[in-house]
Amino acid sequence: MLRTIKPKNARSKRVLQAREPKEVEDPRTAIFVKGTHSGEKVTGVMKELMALKRPNAISFSKKNAVRPFEDASSLEFWAQKNDASLFVVGQTTKKRPDGMVLVRMYDNRVLDMCELGVENWVSMNELKTPKATPGHKPLMHFASELFDTHPRFIQLKSMLMDFFSGEVLDSICLAGLEHVISVSLAPTPASMNSTADNLQGSASKASEGAESSLPKVHVRAYTIRLLASGTRTPRVELTPMGPSLDLVLRRNTEPDPEILKQAMKRPKLRKQDVEKGLGKKRKNIEVDEMGDVRGRIHVAKQDLGRLQTRKMKGLKGGQEESDDSDDESGDEEAAQSRRRKRRKGE
Repeated sequence: MLRTIKPKNARSKRVLQAREPKEVEDPRTAIFVKGTHSGEKVTGVMKELMALKRPNAISFSKKNAVRPFEDASSLEFWAQKNDASLFVVGQTTKKRPDGMVLVRMYDNRVLDMCELGVENWVSMNELKTPKATPGHKPLMHFASELFDTHPRFIQLKSMLMDFFSGEVLDSICLAGLEHVISVSLAPTPASMNSTADNLQGSASKASEGAESSLPKVHVRAYTIRLLASGTRTPRVELTPMGPSLDLVLRRNTEPDPEILKQAMKRPKLRKQDVEKGLGKKRKNIEVDEMGDVRGRIHVAKQDLGRLQTRKMKGLKGGQEESDDSDDESGDEEAAQSRRRKRRKGE
C-alpha cells in the first residue's frame, strides 16, 4: 500500500482533495491490464471496450503477471496510485482461453470480481457504419428476467452498469443519446425458470463450477438515429456499430457484506448538501429549479389602522395629501387667531 503523504503545496493539496469521497462521485476510471499472455482476441476486445469507455480509461501496455483471484495486491496498489475503481484484466490460458476478469474496487480494496470468456467477437472496423462520439453516455438495455432474479446475472448487470456509466445527469436530452448498448441472454434453459426453488438450485450448480449450464451473454452496440414521425415522439432507428461479442460466465467472487454495506451507504441530506449547497436542513428554506435559494418568513397579523402615517416623513404622499395638510394647517391658524381676539376683548 502507498503511504500517506502530507501535501507540500496547493497543487498537491487539490489533487488529494479531488480523490476524497464525494456525495456525487466522478465518472469511474477503468484500467485495462494485460496478463502474461492475453491473445489476439482478448487484446482486440479490450481495445474496443476502451474506445467505448474513453476518456475515463487507462491502458497498461506492458504485460503483467497478475492473478486477481489468487493475489489482488497489485490491483489495490494500481487503484490507489491512479485513483481507479474498475479493472479489466485479460488473460488466456489452456484451461481458460480468451478470458477477461472484471474487477470492481471500493476504497482501494477489491469489492467483487467476475471472469468472462469471450466468444464470437466482431470488431468495429468490420462494420462500416457511423460511430458514436467518444465520451458520450450510452443507453443501457438488458433484455432478460434473469438480470433481476439470478444472482450471477444481477452481479454482471451491476458491474456493466458501473463500467459504462458516466457522469450523473439530472435530465436527458434526446439529441445527446447517440448509441445504445444492448445486453441479452441466449435461450434460458428449462431448469432456470423464475421459480425460487429452481433459482436456488441453479445458483448452487453455478457455485460448484457448472458454468456451461448458464446461458451466454450477447453484448451489442448500436448507433441511434432520430427520424421524423409526424408526432412529438421521434421514430428511432438502430444501426450496428460494434463491437459485437458473446460472453460466457466463469468464476466469480461475491462482495463482502460489510464492504458492500459501506459502498451502498448514502447520506440523508444528499440534495441539500451537494446539489444545492445548503448544508444542514433548514426550516422554511428551499431551492427552486433554477438553483435560487428561497425562504419563507412568518409575520404576525398587523392592524394597519393603528399606524400613524402623518408623523412619518417616508409615507408622505403626493400633491393631494400636501394640499389637504395645507388646508388643515390654515384652519388651525384661523382658530388660534380667534382665540387671541377673544382674550384681548375680555
